[in-house]
Amino acid sequence: MLQDFQNLALTRRQFFRRSGTGLGVAAVSSLLAKAGLGSTADAGLPHAAAKAKRAIYISLIGAPSQIDLFDHKPELAKRFKEDLKDYLAKQGERLTGMTSGQAAFPLAPSIFKFAQHGQSGTWFSELLPWHAKMADDICVIRSMHTDAINHEPANQLVCTGSMQNGKASIGSWLSYGLGSMNKDLPDFVVLHARHSSPYSNVQAISSRLWGSGFLPGKHAGVALRAAGDPVLYLNDAPGISRETRRTMLDGINALNRKSFGTINDPEIQTRIQQYEMAFRMQASVPELADLSGETEATYQLYGEDSKTRGTFANSTLMARRLLERGVRFVQIFHRGWDQHGNLPRDLASQCKDVDQGAYGLIQDLKQRGMLEDTLVIFGGEFGRTVYCQGGLSETNYGRDHHPRCFSLWMAGGGIKPGTTYGETDDMSYNIVKDPVHIRDLHATILHQLGLNHERLSFKFQGLDQRLTGVEPAKVVGGILA
Repeated sequence: MLQDFQNLALTRRQFFRRSGTGLGVAAVSSLLAKAGLGSTADAGLPHAAAKAKRAIYISLIGAPSQIDLFDHKPELAKRFKEDLKDYLAKQGERLTGMTSGQAAFPLAPSIFKFAQHGQSGTWFSELLPWHAKMADDICVIRSMHTDAINHEPANQLVCTGSMQNGKASIGSWLSYGLGSMNKDLPDFVVLHARHSSPYSNVQAISSRLWGSGFLPGKHAGVALRAAGDPVLYLNDAPGISRETRRTMLDGINALNRKSFGTINDPEIQTRIQQYEMAFRMQASVPELADLSGETEATYQLYGEDSKTRGTFANSTLMARRLLERGVRFVQIFHRGWDQHGNLPRDLASQCKDVDQGAYGLIQDLKQRGMLEDTLVIFGGEFGRTVYCQGGLSETNYGRDHHPRCFSLWMAGGGIKPGTTYGETDDMSYNIVKDPVHIRDLHATILHQLGLNHERLSFKFQGLDQRLTGVEPAKVVGGILA
């Protein structure tokens, strides 16, 4: 009966696939992994000399207002409450359901003061005093734009290159394309930083943003928890020694290898690899999470919040520790940036959460000689409207979603420091110089890590899938050092 099942399980496609899964292939995979190229479909990876070995992406979920933080528009103060209804109609503005019923669209200038900082003269809002101190370390891109007008598809586009479900995230692509730099931690780690304001409008996110999609499951991001054990079931049960756990795991792996020999399902190999990684993480994660060796000077650099698990400052400190231990890609999610109303109160709180922690991360990486080969990205999924959503006063307003332009910044990893790239019009409504689409951002990130976005692909459903998809994408040469 078992023999009959095995015969049925072996399809024609699996027979030919099985012919390429012998010891020789396993040995080559092992050699590639040791060379930092493991788990790739193309032995020619990376495609070029890399400026960065690793990256951190700080995702501000909810979309921070570029007009109130990075894109200074002083002339708008003269146009307070001007109705933009006719202007929007001429522009063919896409309205969300939250503002489509408004009778008027009053212009809302930022109430926050701006000033130029550093030798570069980069403009920053008063809400970002710590950012102002690192004006000459970062590159602010003010001409980002996207295709999506709502959060879920916009965040999927930023994180996976597509608004459709089932695509591989950028961290998974880097893991797939570049392989591992360590054996005791995942290539791709996700941290969820808490926001402090009880008033913040918090957008839901899911593992789709850090999933591996059609890539092998071992390339998916591993989320570390902000409370309790960083990873569930980190400790063995009482009475279970490491030797016993090793024996149990060897037995399970033997059964899984036997199943793979019968069915040839690649997910079985993923399971074996995950069990082995989990075993190693039982030793590596407690050491990672133990911050007792960090100096008081380091805590002061990141801010007092860095001593509290789950804060943004603590997450950035943890990100640096992960990179030191060979993690390829760290993504920090910080939610609460969706200010449709009460923007002055809520945006100030969000900025206070992240401002010093971001500064501390950049300075810490610089001090340790890591910034030059670490790429850091900081930004949201789209921008905010110049017109007000809801009631408008001289001290309070809200802003709706705006995909036509927004700002983010990058640092390290071959990015030109002390640079402002791209321009928007007088209302921060349309881009007038050097537009950068999300696909261009992805192409640039891959390029800095030695990968050609047009060549990094994975065959799935008959197509050569790519992070940047099939539409045009370009490396943004103007921001490269």
